[in-house]
Amino acid sequence: MASRGGPRAAGTDGSDFQHRERVASHYQMSVTLKSEIKKLIYTHVVIWLLLLAQMVVGHLKLLPHDQVAMPYQWEYPYLLSILPSLLGLLSFPRNNISYLVLSMISTGLFSVAPLIYGAMEMFPLAQQLYRHGKAYRFIFGFSAVSVMYLVVVVAAQVHGWQLYYSKKLLDSWFTSTQEKKKK
Repeated sequence: MASRGGPRAAGTDGSDFQHRERVASHYQMSVTLKSEIKKLIYTHVVIWLLLLAQMVVGHLKLLPHDQVAMPYQWEYPYLLSILPSLLGLLSFPRNNISYLVLSMISTGLFSVAPLIYGAMEMFPLAQQLYRHGKAYRFIFGFSAVSVMYLVVVVAAQVHGWQLYYSKKLLDSWFTSTQEKKKK
């Protein structure tokens, strides 16, 4: 606390400003959570692109069916799962709560629901593979059921963490909003 040309205010050495230079915890948390969600969204995009590639190769018959199987029914609605991720990314620049809530709801509808349906759709085939060792669909020599169950497990974890971090981010944004209203 000093004036331009005059002496410092009595009782200070000029270092009492540091307590005002801390970033509020909810702002720090917001930045951290946005970063984590972005990583999960990019992971989701990789999974989505792999499924899209499998569908394109299967339908256009670019490779024989013994190398790349036709897609399961759950994979078609899962292609819509890119929309919640885009809404999530759109919510970040201005901390748009509405987009984040829409992203969370549509993640449940377009991402998690097809994964649950996919696990149920493939269960009889997985059971047959486990009991009798017979697989009828393959992806590059591996049982398609095994590969797709691996995809379902990884995707479920990605979407689960994405929803968890989105909820934490939403709470952080509400804390910020409530503090602004108090002032």
